[in-house]
Amino acid sequence: MKKRSKVSYEMALRDFQYARKEAVMQQILSRLRGKESELLCFDEVRQQLRSTGDVTKLGLQEIELDKIVGSVARYDDFTRSFLPKRDSDEERWVEVKAAVTDMVGMPPIEVYQVGDAYFVQDGNHRVSIARQLKTRTISAYVTEIKTRVPLTADDDPNEIICKSYYADFLEKTNLDKLCPDVDLLMTFCEQYSVFFEQIEAEYNLLKKGVDIFDEDDLREKAVVDWYDHVYLPVIHIIRELGVLHRFPEKTEADMYVLLSERQAELEKELGWHVEMETGVSDLIDSQTQAPSLLNRIITKVSPYLDRGPKTGLWRKQQLARKRYHHLFEHILVPLDGSNEGWRMFEFILKAAQFDGDHIFGLHVVPDKTLVGSDSVRRMEERFTQRCQDVGVKGEFAVEVDNSPVKSIIKYAAWVDFVILNSTRPPENKPLHRISTDLKLIIQQCPRPIQIRPDGTQSDYSHALLAYDGSPKADEALFIATYLTARWPKSLTVLTVETSHTGGAALEKARQYITKQGIRDVNYLLKKGPIAERVLETARDHDINLLFMGGFSFRPVRHLTLGSTAERILCEFRHPMWVCR
Repeated sequence: MKKRSKVSYEMALRDFQYARKEAVMQQILSRLRGKESELLCFDEVRQQLRSTGDVTKLGLQEIELDKIVGSVARYDDFTRSFLPKRDSDEERWVEVKAAVTDMVGMPPIEVYQVGDAYFVQDGNHRVSIARQLKTRTISAYVTEIKTRVPLTADDDPNEIICKSYYADFLEKTNLDKLCPDVDLLMTFCEQYSVFFEQIEAEYNLLKKGVDIFDEDDLREKAVVDWYDHVYLPVIHIIRELGVLHRFPEKTEADMYVLLSERQAELEKELGWHVEMETGVSDLIDSQTQAPSLLNRIITKVSPYLDRGPKTGLWRKQQLARKRYHHLFEHILVPLDGSNEGWRMFEFILKAAQFDGDHIFGLHVVPDKTLVGSDSVRRMEERFTQRCQDVGVKGEFAVEVDNSPVKSIIKYAAWVDFVILNSTRPPENKPLHRISTDLKLIIQQCPRPIQIRPDGTQSDYSHALLAYDGSPKADEALFIATYLTARWPKSLTVLTVETSHTGGAALEKARQYITKQGIRDVNYLLKKGPIAERVLETARDHDINLLFMGGFSFRPVRHLTLGSTAERILCEFRHPMWVCR
């Protein structure tokens, strides 16, 4: 027995020396790679994650060795994988290892559980030897310690620091108690100040509405109101649109902060208030992967060949916001000072009265010296006065840019639709076309566009939907159905048969419209050139409002013969919606 014990001791001694060398190498590599190799200190973690004071003894359990990440008192004596860091540990380490080898056994250790991780209260050497023996589990008496923010076994010190900021936020707001199952953890550790500022703004708004109040109750209400009515609506859109699939390393709270920053930037840049929810698609577009070299060259040579924003994104965003009864609350009206432009503004001003819409006027100047000119000042005064006269919210912005198109597209991302004036093209040319500027806006605008030729007026009494079953036509179908349901009008749906489109497309439109409860609709299936059939139907049925999808992506056709949509835009002289 003594002989076997001596052999066991000598083997344990060699194992310790090997473990010490491995510990040194591990520490050197960790420094070179910039990764932590230290055990976590139980008291520090408990303080950082804000212990709730709830302690539960869970009894004897088998726990995974990989989930033991720290120690109560010996966190400086072992590496993160429990290799011994000090030569002075040799005697105790070797004794425990020899006892295990001699089948004396290894009594259970004692640990504290925090979240999904464990900290050794008693038995650090036993854990070290068990790890050296490559066993998967170890017996332990477990005491659970509850914290405001849970810990996982994979958390490194930087992640724990982030969680400590979150724990501090929860302790100051009590949001986790007011709204159970809340999760506002983020990787932007120091950005909880954004939440504090917004909650404080909510508190100040509530305080203005009451004369006598209990400050603690009002602050709790401000926290809950901010979470329910400011934070969550944005998160619902982020979830509905699958934004996190594009940003797998970020949390929902991260995306909210990014949107908050983007909102602040845009409000400063645009000069008007913008809703954070509206910027989700703008954030997606701004963070997407850079286009290929070929696409960048094509876009530089001929910008209107750019595919533009993803079809259907606007509709998904509106539905995610549950805007079922008010799709077009925020309206962008570019103003150039022309009589046609002002007529268009007056029309949309009257329409905006019915739903209490919000109009954003945009004027683009080529030079910053013109921003404060008398003409611009008079334009802003006229815009503001007319909005006040009819009781409509209005904001006016002046943008400096050589290209009004770029400004319109940029501002469009923060409204619900854009209304544009178009002028009749010269008819003395064999291939008269719409302007390049209008074509660019149609191709790249992230929102539906209402086009009013020469600022023309209309009572919208007879509408036509040109439908071919394409994704862009589906967007036109969605808007046509919505507007028909809200403001009943005569609606005709036309499908022109081609090699790609047949009666199935018309039936698809019929089923969708019927499902929305709209019955009295005229459905037509025709053959022949698409533009001619659309214009012919418009004449025969006294159409004064047209819905259609935007341009199909056919670069060569755009450069040479134009498109069906372009011809209709040139010849149809009533308001029309162009959708993507």
